[in-house]
Amino acid sequence: MRIFDPHIHMTSRTTEDYERMAAAGVKAVVEPAFWLGQPRTNVGSFTDYFDSLVGWEPFRAGQFGVRYHATVALNPKEANDPRCRPVLDVLPRYLDKDGVVAVGEIGYDSMTPEEDAAFAAQLALAVAHDLPALVHTPHRDKARGVERSLAVVAESGIEPGRVVIDHLNEVTVQLVRDTGCWLGFSIYPDTKVSPPRLVEVLKAYGTERVLVNSAADWGRSDPLLTRATGEAMLLAGFTDDDVDRVLWRNPVEFYGQSGRLDLSDIDAPEPTFAGNSILRGGG
Repeated sequence: MRIFDPHIHMTSRTTEDYERMAAAGVKAVVEPAFWLGQPRTNVGSFTDYFDSLVGWEPFRAGQFGVRYHATVALNPKEANDPRCRPVLDVLPRYLDKDGVVAVGEIGYDSMTPEEDAAFAAQLALAVAHDLPALVHTPHRDKARGVERSLAVVAESGIEPGRVVIDHLNEVTVQLVRDTGCWLGFSIYPDTKVSPPRLVEVLKAYGTERVLVNSAADWGRSDPLLTRATGEAMLLAGFTDDDVDRVLWRNPVEFYGQSGRLDLSDIDAPEPTFAGNSILRGGG
């Protein structure tokens, strides 16, 4: 089973997570820029963070045979902080980087006017830079948040097939299904969607335009739940080809629209560095 996790926050995870993921079949990941849990107080803290997403973290992933790409954005939660909104002015610099395959996470947290403005501005950046967009839907009042997100996407003029509406559930999937946008599902231990629930969604709606991710971060989450979902699909009667489509070919198709997805030599052995858990740069 080959796995591409299209939404996972490896900055929050450990070296051991990379080792476990690689052993479970995770060969590629996309890390969206997100809220780190501690409020950031200036634009410089974002640029340092973005630099790590396009520099250090791909290097760290490569030590364990995992191909890494990122998305960058001003996340919805911090779009409400006036100290953070100038981040919108520095995003174009990062949206031109080779390893950046989408604008994200963008969307809504509390559905404020400030979030409206940041969401629309970043969809415009996605259009201008010819990139897909990854849309975060709010944890509270999700149905209304999804409806409002779809309205903003429609107003932006971006092609729906270049947008994934993430963190969906059984209540919201139908809202997105007929719009042409991609359907994103986060598999969590306690919240969002579990592997058995996702299997039922796939039975009802099929595997087309579906992205399944762990969204593993600094909270209670599990980077191996993509693997667990594939196993649950097989137990439910889905074929190996169905699993490969959901866990590999779909994310490749979606992020491949960026023109920057590099999966060349994905099965080539990675170098090892004896005597150290990670090769460290610098002199």
